Amino acid sequence: MPPIGAMGWVRALARGIPLAFLVFGGLFILLLVRLAEQPIYGLHRPITPFITQFVCRNAFRILGIRFESQGQVMKERGAVVANHSSWLDIFTLNARKRIYFVSKAEVAKWPFIGWLARATGTVFINRDPKEAKAHQDLFENRLLAGHKLLFFPEGTSTDGVVVLPFKSTLFQAFFTDHLRHELHIQPVSVIYRAPVGADQRFYGWWGNMEFGPHLLKVLAAPKQGSVLVKYHAPVRVDDFPNRKTLAAYSEKTVRDGVETAAR
Repeated sequence: MPPIGAMGWVRALARGIPLAFLVFGGLFILLLVRLAEQPIYGLHRPITPFITQFVCRNAFRILGIRFESQGQVMKERGAVVANHSSWLDIFTLNARKRIYFVSKAEVAKWPFIGWLARATGTVFINRDPKEAKAHQDLFENRLLAGHKLLFFPEGTSTDGVVVLPFKSTLFQAFFTDHLRHELHIQPVSVIYRAPVGADQRFYGWWGNMEFGPHLLKVLAAPKQGSVLVKYHAPVRVDDFPNRKTLAAYSEKTVRDGVETAAR
């Protein structure tokens, strides 16, 4: 990353300090509310997701990134699948819809992102075939409790331009006898538009990129771009014969949404 210069540091501080107050202030309030919410409602979270949404919506106002959405959020019981481009997805996908991320276990140990993920009810899983049954039981409990779990079937983040093939493994959890006739799946396309004159991959965070420098680059940008979230029509799980056909449909729908917006 090239040096950001004196004015870049000014912009980074002008955005970063209010953002830190918003995020950590919201996190503190959420944890306090959760102390009362958990013993009363258990797995259900009727209050704290609204705190998360408030924080995420206002994060974009502080950053100066324009947030747009199209389509209707799913009302039916079920899960959400989306493409994964950036740490900004945490804010993007929480800003309008009450969802709970499904993430690899190591994310829980990451500073900043891990704290937010744990506090907001993220489901952490290990990539160990021996734990597949435990993961399936966990998904069932959360989905049947009405939680909208959000999966990133690509399995990793990308540059924000391409959509990688969807891995079908996690889709198998939707095809159990308890779930397949109960659930809908909503594909969601997330499209980041770079600031004018910047690389179209500006908001992408992938590969071996470090979080700190990427965050600083976004905070210091003289101009910001926008993010568009497309909510596609939900589909019933039992309309598909197996996990591979559902994964293929979801992948095509998400990719078409990204490519259409890029034209």
